[in-house]
Amino acid sequence: MKKALIAIITLLVICIGTGILIYFNSMKPVKAAEAKAVELAKKETDLVAVQDFHLYHGTETYYVVEGKDADKADIYVWVPEKKGKIVTRKKSDGISSEEAINRLKQEKNPAEIMSVRLGMEKNIPLWEIHYRSKGDLINYYYIDFKTGEWLKKIENL
Repeated sequence: MKKALIAIITLLVICIGTGILIYFNSMKPVKAAEAKAVELAKKETDLVAVQDFHLYHGTETYYVVEGKDADKADIYVWVPEKKGKIVTRKKSDGISSEEAINRLKQEKNPAEIMSVRLGMEKNIPLWEIHYRSKGDLINYYYIDFKTGEWLKKIENL
């Protein structure tokens, strides 16, 4: 009985250790992308302090850095993964994530909001809202960051 308990605990420790190792190894590319994006954003824009980092995978991949500029204003910086123009917008120049969710709720009746993230499509900064509808179907709703207008939707996946 004692040997079985020791074997179970040893197996459990090995499984937890392996899981932690896999997690940290899988996060290395994300951390490298974040470091590259922050470095470029600080070099090419007025970004001085970083508060958050997001990945956006649309037609092109963008790294979105949230932070503050030299005037302590909240800004967003969209850094393309490949070649392209870095875009900077003040947070106050667009709608908030809460406003984007409210726009979605005016048109649709989401059962659950899965995520809300900034992205970029065709050089237009946008909010991507990933949600589930009542039939447990996956949907994406894209709203223009500046105007709050609907851009596109992908429904019933």
